[in-house]
Order: sequence, then C-alpha cells, then structure tokens
Amino acid sequence: MAIILRLDRVMADRKMSLNELSERVGVSNVNLSKIKTGKISAIRFSTLNAICDVLDCQPGDILEYIRDDNIPL
Repeated sequence: MAIILRLDRVMADRKMSLNELSERVGVSNVNLSKIKTGKISAIRFSTLNAICDVLDCQPGDILEYIRDDNIPL
C-alpha cells in the first residue's frame, strides 16, 4: 500500500492517549486503533476532520504517500 498512516506519531508528539483521542473525537477505541495501526482501507472525511481538529494538525501530518514502484502508472 502506498498510503501510510502516521496517527501514532502525531498522537505521541501531542502526548495523547488512544482513550483520550477517542473521547474527544467521538470515535470508538477499536476504530481509532485500526486507523493508528493502518488496518483500514478507508477513512471518512468527517473522522479525519475531527482527528485533525483535536490534534491540531493537517491531514498530511497523518497521511503519507510513498510511491510503490511495482504499481504501473
């Protein structure tokens, strides 16, 4: 996969636990854990918006694109 999720890094920078983020964003621990570990295939813009609002960050701080040379253009 060419999109890497960096939620764990941003949370660590903000010293915020999964439980605290879950409460403030209004998303279950299970769903945030899946986002944090990259075990998702999609994320709602409303969820991404809420996470960025709470963590005071940009979507690019959480999402990173890495070119996969095996995928033809």
